[in-house]
Amino acid sequence: MLRKRVTQIFPFLLPLRQKQKKSFNYMKMYFDQNQYSNYKAKIQLHYMVFETASLMVNENSGFDMRYQLGKIHNLQLAAKTVGHIIIFPGETFSFWQLVRFADLRQPYKVGLTSMDGKIVGAYGGGLCQLSNMLFWMFLHTPLTIVERHGHVIEAFPSTTQELPQGTDATVSEGWQDLKVKNNTSEKYQMEISFDDTFMYGRILANHASTYSYEVFDQNISYFKKDDKVFQTVEVWQRVSETEKDYTSEKLLYNNTCEIGYHLPEDIQVMDWKTLTEI
Repeated sequence: MLRKRVTQIFPFLLPLRQKQKKSFNYMKMYFDQNQYSNYKAKIQLHYMVFETASLMVNENSGFDMRYQLGKIHNLQLAAKTVGHIIIFPGETFSFWQLVRFADLRQPYKVGLTSMDGKIVGAYGGGLCQLSNMLFWMFLHTPLTIVERHGHVIEAFPSTTQELPQGTDATVSEGWQDLKVKNNTSEKYQMEISFDDTFMYGRILANHASTYSYEVFDQNISYFKKDDKVFQTVEVWQRVSETEKDYTSEKLLYNNTCEIGYHLPEDIQVMDWKTLTEI
């Protein structure tokens, strides 16, 4: 049995612990000698690198619709801090370095978030949809992933079925960030926009790229342990250079998360002990 944290035993200490973690995290970033992206350009860079879209309302969540509407409000506030930001050569992009003051003038609303392995309504909930989109876009660039955290539990099926499994990126201020570093000689810029149904993301650059990127998953399997079902998957990246007709593949990472919804009956779920013997 896992030991409970002090804040789980004494919940009234949680705000103090959160403040402590946030302060320590930003102090660490201040002294870590990285140059963090903060320049918001008035004009867009000229060349499209990658674009994507994400459905904002998940009708399969089973939760009150007010949480979905609160999430949309929160996403729009957070996106204002990220949009138009340019990542210069040598700079590091940090999600929280930019988003931490998004609610300074207009407060967040209550949205869904994961807390202690459970999905609950909380102030500022739903920002992971923005970090998910940013991470998915970063995977289609030569930017180097510095910090990424997968969700501990996938509470309900994704609204974007064509995305490979295990390509999410959760964030929690003070605990979990999304960071990428620009080790190239090019500039990259993020653009986030909305309509009534979708959130749209684009990565732009100052020069046309001769490379294209494809992200895919392999060896997806499901196993049961301690009456919980887990998914494990390999996430791969394929890079093609059009001018030289050259293609390479590499394993980016292995991702494991708990599945919090009922899987289709045709999916085989193995016993943990059996899986470890293979």
